Amino acid sequence: MAEEYAIEVDNLKIQYRCLNKISIKRSFFKIKKSNVEIFEAIKGISFKVERGQILGIVGKNGSGKSTLLRALAGIFSPDEGTINVHDNSISLLSIGVGFQKNLTGRENIYLSGLLLGFSEEFIRTKIDEIIDFSELGKFIDRPVKTYSSGMYSKLSFSITAILETDIMLIDEVLSVGDAKFKKKSFKKMKQLIQKDDRTVIIVSHSSETLKSLCDTILWLHDGEIRMQGKAKEVLPAYEKFMA
Repeated sequence: MAEEYAIEVDNLKIQYRCLNKISIKRSFFKIKKSNVEIFEAIKGISFKVERGQILGIVGKNGSGKSTLLRALAGIFSPDEGTINVHDNSISLLSIGVGFQKNLTGRENIYLSGLLLGFSEEFIRTKIDEIIDFSELGKFIDRPVKTYSSGMYSKLSFSITAILETDIMLIDEVLSVGDAKFKKKSFKKMKQLIQKDDRTVIIVSHSSETLKSLCDTILWLHDGEIRMQGKAKEVLPAYEKFMA
């Protein structure tokens, strides 16, 4: 039954339209179709994620992993097919996504929380906990554009870890930051996914991370599903392929 699933993806296709190089003079006239190159990032994939499942996604660079997560989060719209998240609240942890660079870290906490559907009053009750977990100190009141990738990652993770959603999408964020924060965030992630009704999708190049956290693995290759199943079956096959 549908209610058993947190996410249902059916025949999903996502394309990028790349404009070939043309002269300025020609750009004033109608661009011919031949000047537009279509790149199919996701090629008609279908899969379902059960409520409470921890799904890992692997694949070489350019296989469509981040594109898929952004589509699940509602950032990209399908060119064909459907995505159904059954009215679940959903958050995406990904470097470079979700923050307004000219706003401070504190302002971005409020903005991110509101976009996730939480009230300003609720965010206010959680903001000290978020700031404390992020370890950003005085930098929390400085513009995010001044942050290093590690600081950005700390703030991203802290917001999503404290403002818990039904579905969490994680794109390599656990691999960024200093060793101490990595250990703390990994421990926090294990606590978060212990809840039976929380669904998590993790994109990572770390087999150890996926082995520790994930029930099942989906292997994407050139925008298509190459293999899907238990971690102990899919990861060895993927590692052999990559070797």
